[in-house]
Amino acid sequence: MVEQLLILLYALLVRHRALCIQNNQLLKQLRILVCERARLLRQVRLPSCPVPYPSRFSGESGRLPEFVVQTMSYMLVNEEHFCNDAMKVAFLISLLSGEAEEWVMPYIESNSYILGDYRAFVNEMKQYFGWDTDDEDDDDDDEEDDY
Repeated sequence: MVEQLLILLYALLVRHRALCIQNNQLLKQLRILVCERARLLRQVRLPSCPVPYPSRFSGESGRLPEFVVQTMSYMLVNEEHFCNDAMKVAFLISLLSGEAEEWVMPYIESNSYILGDYRAFVNEMKQYFGWDTDDEDDDDDDEEDDY
């Protein structure tokens, strides 16, 4: 009986190890696909767009307000390409690099709801990267709600 339990335990450990290896391989593939998706989304630029294509954001908290305004402006001018929150969030993700890209990976890996909720995504960015909002910003948030 004990010998059978040991054999079963060993088999379970072997299977667990195999699944861990497979999971790591899938995570690597997911990262590659996310990067490829981001590269493809960067090609959505319209040549006659009056608003410049937004700069990449690598996590500098001082640049976050500028990044959000740039991306919001670009999406507003090209609203036919950004018809839902998921497209808007995907666009923002395509412009992340460095620490910001590392920050978003757990959300992607867990398929978080914020990937389909633009406002929640931006609020998470603000919280993580330290964009302090005060009473003056509350007026701006009303405008942001629309986009």
